[in-house]
Amino acid sequence: MDNNRDQWVEERLAALRPDSEWLPDASRGLAQFRGHQRDRATHRTRRWGWLAAGAVVAALPLMAFPSTRAFAQRCVSACVGQSNWVRDLLVHNVSESVPSSVFVKAGNRRMAPDFVLDDASGKPVRLSEFRGKVVLLNFWATWCTPCAAEIPWFIEFQKAHQDAGFATLGVSLDEDGWSAVKPYIDGHKINYRIMVGNDNVSRLYDAVSLPTTLIIDKSGRIAATHVGIRSKSEYEADIKAVLDEK
Repeated sequence: MDNNRDQWVEERLAALRPDSEWLPDASRGLAQFRGHQRDRATHRTRRWGWLAAGAVVAALPLMAFPSTRAFAQRCVSACVGQSNWVRDLLVHNVSESVPSSVFVKAGNRRMAPDFVLDDASGKPVRLSEFRGKVVLLNFWATWCTPCAAEIPWFIEFQKAHQDAGFATLGVSLDEDGWSAVKPYIDGHKINYRIMVGNDNVSRLYDAVSLPTTLIIDKSGRIAATHVGIRSKSEYEADIKAVLDEK
């Protein structure tokens, strides 16, 4: 009986035994492990992205009140700046939902509202004094991530076109005023005049979103309006078009 049982066991084991010695597939196992880790990282990034997006949405209503605006602005900037996914999501949503870039033909342009603001050296800057030049007027803030991306372009435009009758002007809407703006000007070597604005000036130009940038023609009329970050080539095309106007 024992012999029959042993023989039966041997036959079953022989049937299960592979023809050649088994070796682990290390490369396949490593690929599976890396795929699992990548999926976990993607899920974690997505989760934090949604949390950051939620924080942005929660902070936006606070911008309506002066007492909480500075905190809300920094929250939005931090959340957007720390997550490429949130930034791409917000930029995509804005570009799809509002007309963020408008160029107006010469005969249909409205006059740019005049204003007077002091620059970093304390000298007054009056917009109407730039008649005869093409002006790029940029509303921005030091905490604004998209604004920071555009400023190097504006520095280049100022350097490239100033001899052709072009001027860049920046109006900061920082709540902290010159204490935040002057170090930023020095640190980024901004070569055009910067002023600190206020709610009255921003309302004149409906600058409720930052950055808001306008191209003003030689007659002092608004030729183009850009809300949100735009491409460098888009600005260059507008500047060249308005400079070439007779």
